Amino acid sequence: MQEHRPASAYTNETPSVLTIGTFDGVHIGHRAILNRLVTSAQKEGLQSVLLTFFPHPRMVLQKDTNIQMLNTLSEKKALLEQTGLDHLVIHPFTKQFSRMTAVEYVRDFLVNKLKAKKIIIGYDHRFGRNRTANIVDLKEMGITYGFEVEEISVQELDDVAVSSTKIRKALWEGDVTTANNYLGYPYMITGTVVKGKGIGKTWHYPTANLQPSQEYKLIPKNGVYVTKALMKGEKKYGITSIGTNPTVGGKKRTIETFFLDTEANLYGEGLQLEFLKFIRNEATFETVEKLKDAIKEDETFARKYIAENG
Repeated sequence: MQEHRPASAYTNETPSVLTIGTFDGVHIGHRAILNRLVTSAQKEGLQSVLLTFFPHPRMVLQKDTNIQMLNTLSEKKALLEQTGLDHLVIHPFTKQFSRMTAVEYVRDFLVNKLKAKKIIIGYDHRFGRNRTANIVDLKEMGITYGFEVEEISVQELDDVAVSSTKIRKALWEGDVTTANNYLGYPYMITGTVVKGKGIGKTWHYPTANLQPSQEYKLIPKNGVYVTKALMKGEKKYGITSIGTNPTVGGKKRTIETFFLDTEANLYGEGLQLEFLKFIRNEATFETVEKLKDAIKEDETFARKYIAENG
């Protein structure tokens, strides 16, 4: 898969089969559409192209600072790499770009730049200044500018919407099992290991404190999870606590992982953490000793889960 950023960097002259969207999560519903795109392009000897925008249009037009995304851009790119897609075009979404008329967008952008010969798009897709144009307009423009429009059905789009909604709801509830089933892979958080308070180390449970790489990344419900990370090519399992550490008077929400059977110093290193199983809710314990007992129980649960599923 070749990446082009912005769209002007796309210089392939072979006509394309194109789809457009955020594809946040690149979940099983998205993969069905991408498989259709790739198969269609291969069958017709064309290039398969996904056009996506960054930052998310809502961040630009609505100043939505509370948006929670399932993927960072780098995570999304890695997932799309697995789909057989020929080209990923990432174009910056700006207020100026949003003012393009529907005709300018289709003629200059989709046809002249991206060489669209076929566009696979949802029945409810809207585009152009103030999102005034719809799929009927797109089909009419297809006659004028020489491309076919293949409509993604209501049912297929419902599948995508249901998947996206269920994934978010499941993560907010801590149900990573359901989320992972709809994603088709374990939910992940990518970031850098930063210094924490060092309390766990004094209890012989040293933790890696993960700072997510993007503030808009959706963080699952506070609680304790079985997790996995790749360290120097090796899979390492751990117990991850998301929360404020109320027993020791914590206030700030953190993501701390105690890795089983490893004592690696990870400060400053990049880490991708995969969430495998919810263990328990965050709790305030009466004493530190009771917290330590709970951590031992978490470790027992995690080791049993890993032995049965790892």
